[in-house]
Amino acid sequence: MDSNLTNQVVAADFSFHRKPFNMTMPDGFDTYLMRWQTDGRCRARIDDELALVEAGDLLIFPPGQFYELRIDDEVNAMGELTIESGDYHIFFKGPWADAWWKSKKRPSKIRVPIEERYLSLFRQIVLEQRRVSNPYPEISDYTARILCLEVDRLLSEQPTTTPKTYLAYRMKNYIEENASSMFKLEDVAAHVGISVSRAVHLFKETFGTTIMQYTMDVRLNMAKERIVFSPLSLEDVAETSGFANYTYFHRVFRSRFGQSPKQFRMNSRTPT
Repeated sequence: MDSNLTNQVVAADFSFHRKPFNMTMPDGFDTYLMRWQTDGRCRARIDDELALVEAGDLLIFPPGQFYELRIDDEVNAMGELTIESGDYHIFFKGPWADAWWKSKKRPSKIRVPIEERYLSLFRQIVLEQRRVSNPYPEISDYTARILCLEVDRLLSEQPTTTPKTYLAYRMKNYIEENASSMFKLEDVAAHVGISVSRAVHLFKETFGTTIMQYTMDVRLNMAKERIVFSPLSLEDVAETSGFANYTYFHRVFRSRFGQSPKQFRMNSRTPT
């Protein structure tokens, strides 16, 4: 998509319902709508059916598409009937949004892990829209663009969404987001609610590498960037890249790249 095209966030907010709520828009909206369910359940019209929408489901509707949303009693985890539904919703439009929508076919409902990388984008857009005086509307514009592209990346990484691959990609995201801190296999498995043995098998089956090897790859890439572009000492690079100590970092770095971190920094900064 042409980055010079304009895009406008018309409205954005977070809603939480504990009472019945129904909305029907036969002619849809005059904007695009992203609605991300973060709590509870509801039902929405998808492909001519009133489908269940659960936490983690992202709905995307183009302008003019029939829209129906129903929030009624649903059975919670305790088997009780309750009304509880929370969601972020963003209305946006413009030539950039049109080009993005036409660039590929997308399902109306997409599974998006409820993780900080996505929550932060929705929160930022909502906060920008709440500003009474906002001399920089480009911030919400470009944040919305990033959100759209993150959705596309999620779709490209999960060409065939199954319960197994969904869990594997959630583990992968967890590793990427937490690689700079120390964590164990148990933490990765607990993040998706499965046993360590199943997590290890599922990750290897999906990505062809182990959880710890992928973690090491992410940490070494982080360290390489910080060695070249940051003023951090090599000891601080090791610590902030998730390594327990510099001695271990030095050994695995040399094994992977054939030179010590110090040599790598000197070679990378030497004018050619």
